[in-house]
Amino acid sequence: MTVTQERRNECARKLLAAAEKARELTAFIGLDGFVDEILHVVDTRQDAEHYTRLARMEQWGKRIMDAADKSTNIELVPQMVKLGGNGPIMANALTSFGLKVSYLGILGHPSIHPVFDEFCKRAEVSSIAEPGYTYAVEFENGKVMLGKHQSLKEMNWRNIVERFGRDKFAARFGSADLVGFVNWTMLTYMSDIWEAVLNEICPGIDGRRRKLFIDLADPEKRTAKDIRRALELIVRFEKYFDVTLGLNQKEAVEVGGRALGLDVSDQSPEGLSRLGREIHSHVPVQAVVIHPVRYALAVSDGEVSITAGPVTDKPLITTGAGDHFNSGFCLGKLLGLDNLDCLLTGVTCSGFYVRNARSPSVTELAQMLQDASIAY
Repeated sequence: MTVTQERRNECARKLLAAAEKARELTAFIGLDGFVDEILHVVDTRQDAEHYTRLARMEQWGKRIMDAADKSTNIELVPQMVKLGGNGPIMANALTSFGLKVSYLGILGHPSIHPVFDEFCKRAEVSSIAEPGYTYAVEFENGKVMLGKHQSLKEMNWRNIVERFGRDKFAARFGSADLVGFVNWTMLTYMSDIWEAVLNEICPGIDGRRRKLFIDLADPEKRTAKDIRRALELIVRFEKYFDVTLGLNQKEAVEVGGRALGLDVSDQSPEGLSRLGREIHSHVPVQAVVIHPVRYALAVSDGEVSITAGPVTDKPLITTGAGDHFNSGFCLGKLLGLDNLDCLLTGVTCSGFYVRNARSPSVTELAQMLQDASIAY
């Protein structure tokens, strides 16, 4: 699983050689949108300005469990308010690579929420509904996402046609080098949108093979039947696109175990590699990607590529790390890199983001890959 420094340097060289090409690429991404508030939990407070944080998720869980049949007070301290949603975070990262990005989502209607102002300067942004709201309680070993999702049902095909325009959608969808549909789980009409696009839009696009990236997001709350329908629709897109299905570890287990009935008991790198091959056999798209926290793997044509990532035990931020992996992996695909180099680009993009709380440029990706002091 460990990739040599020589291979990292070679990947960096390819990225630097293609940096100008990235500026010629286009992406059409959607369809969600959230306002994210990042929060820490207070353990003990020394005075009005100083407190000790609950650093581990299990500490918060114990605090809640200990209050059963009683009550307790838990203080949350805001760290930042930022643009959120799988789509905006991924799209914003793509603009940092230099791509020309069009975004369609739910960022505020009729006016876009101010948290997206900087994003609107970097991309062509359209919104048809109010955003959702996420309160991301972060710990050193994970996060809990608390959400208000009432507005998400407004993202549906009828509103896309009426508020954005069918022809405008067809033009963006039919011309972008990369199309990204993310956050299927929370957008409960996404499968209906995909079916409409497959029936109404795809037959009219040219035959050029472009890239389509799909991220289901955590599907635990969706039924197995819904997940299977989504997978069937994803496979149908392969007729028109080179499709990548992106999954984190939990999502891979949900898709493989609950929806496809596969054995998910072994979640070691070897076990997830086997699971990836089995998912790919049921979902025969160009690539199936699984990215746990510490490594990532991709399956194409039954072959598995795998690499460790540059993990840090003291991340500045974790919300959005997976979306940055996705943007880096897609950049590699757009530049014609093989799966292993795409994975290296993805884990490096994610690693840069959690260390710096911002998206990297292509040059910064290459520099991090070349940095021998950072372990992969």
